[in-house]
Amino acid sequence: MALLPEIKALLDRQAASGRPPLHRQSVEQARAFHVQDAPALNGPPAALAAVADQVIPGPAGELPVRVYTPEGSPPFPIVVFFHGGGWVVGTLDTYDPLCRDLAAATPAVVVSVDYRLAPEHRWPAAVEDAYAATLWASGNAAALGGAQHRLAVAGDSAGGNLAAVVALGARDRGGPPIAFQLLVYPVLDAATDTASWREYADGFYLTADGMRWYWDHYLGGADGLAPDASPLRAAFVGGLPPALVIGAECDILRDEGEAYAARLAEVGVEARASRYPGVVHGFFRWRAVTGAADTALQEAAAALRSALAP
Repeated sequence: MALLPEIKALLDRQAASGRPPLHRQSVEQARAFHVQDAPALNGPPAALAAVADQVIPGPAGELPVRVYTPEGSPPFPIVVFFHGGGWVVGTLDTYDPLCRDLAAATPAVVVSVDYRLAPEHRWPAAVEDAYAATLWASGNAAALGGAQHRLAVAGDSAGGNLAAVVALGARDRGGPPIAFQLLVYPVLDAATDTASWREYADGFYLTADGMRWYWDHYLGGADGLAPDASPLRAAFVGGLPPALVIGAECDILRDEGEAYAARLAEVGVEARASRYPGVVHGFFRWRAVTGAADTALQEAAAALRSALAP
């Protein structure tokens, strides 16, 4: 294992910053640092035909979403996107450049979901919001300029967890139909017992202590091994959409993502894990830092185009 030079430089700068590690931060501090860091990590936003904030019905009231419409002629595929941040941090704004890039590169209508965050709203609040937003996107596909049968769910980290849980829920609840799942270094198992958890527990951006901090805020003592929290522990009996799992070599979550792709393949679901060497958790949206982010984005867009073709 050798980190890419630009990734090592970023980690060295962060280590020298004097900032307390995540597991010693308050929720308010973690959210402030996330917002503060975003401009230096995200690349310049892509140009689109339209970007519009909307409020849709959610299970606990109004649920904000941001809809990204690409240039071109509809109907487009639809990608319902759930941002990362350990279910605790992350906003529509900090993920705005990534969603713009994904919409332009695919091209697709991207619906970014501002699901409720923990610890104010613990599991399964985020799951309920994610599923409701996916139902809404499917039911309003024509109004969005999209095709209902060309719908995917996507997300990174905790958002990848939500995308996987929504795909499982859609199978078990009889819809909505989901054609593809794009999972970027997803959180899939609360057991925290893989080899990558041990190998990259400290010093590689997302630490074991930090991930446990996220899990503790999200679960609040609930059973983290329930399938709606740890989808790797769900019943794999087929009926799930094809998947691309994008992972980072130097990431505690690497092995659970690869295990998820393998479990899907075992039951006949087309699934592939793509491991990016020399990078850490978070790299996918760091287009201002590393070329690996753009390479991964193009791989994700190509997979979406193929899976959601007319």
